Amino acid sequence: MEYNTTREMMFIPEYGRNIQRMIQYICTIEDREKRTQAAKFIVNIMAQMHPNVKESGDYKHKLWDHLFIIADFKLDVDAPYPPPPPLSLSTKPEHLSYHDKEIEFKHYGKNIALMIEKATTYEDGPEKDALVNAIANHMKKSYLNWNRESVNDELIEKHLKILSKDELKLHQDFRFTHTNDILAQNQKRKPFRQGTERNFNKTGFPKQNFNNTRGRNKPQ
Repeated sequence: MEYNTTREMMFIPEYGRNIQRMIQYICTIEDREKRTQAAKFIVNIMAQMHPNVKESGDYKHKLWDHLFIIADFKLDVDAPYPPPPPLSLSTKPEHLSYHDKEIEFKHYGKNIALMIEKATTYEDGPEKDALVNAIANHMKKSYLNWNRESVNDELIEKHLKILSKDELKLHQDFRFTHTNDILAQNQKRKPFRQGTERNFNKTGFPKQNFNNTRGRNKPQ
């Protein structure tokens, strides 16, 4: 018995071993015109195997690139696109540069820091107060996602002052959203489809359908 582990390596496994064998075969065809026609035929098969590739505008170019890669760049045909350079497969992508600013309280996230920075540019007034209140409540919600054991409203207010460099302050009449209300919102699940809730009892287990038991569960 022959196992896949003992067979030759597949260059692009998504197309399967038969496609690879077909491509290896057309490399042996001596007539260039016949070899080119066979290559076009295989490209069409590859497109049918993965129709989602057609969503990209250059899908034909991509399929021909895959054809040359599977052929180990040994296929010489009159292709509509030049073969990709072999070194392109071993080239490493460019290193992504991350932001230089460190997040002081990572459980709040980068967006909260940006929102606080934006809020400091607002002029004093109801609009700024409403924005600061929303930020404070969102900070409490983010904190509860990280630590559900306890949360101190004074700690959230302190963190707001630190992140805003003491430029944002809550109004003395402001009250945070209650912890239980935030946790209840986080635990909300999607409702059952209409009519399915009657098939479950209070414990969440499916109700038994005694009507279809044909008397097997009826008392004797």
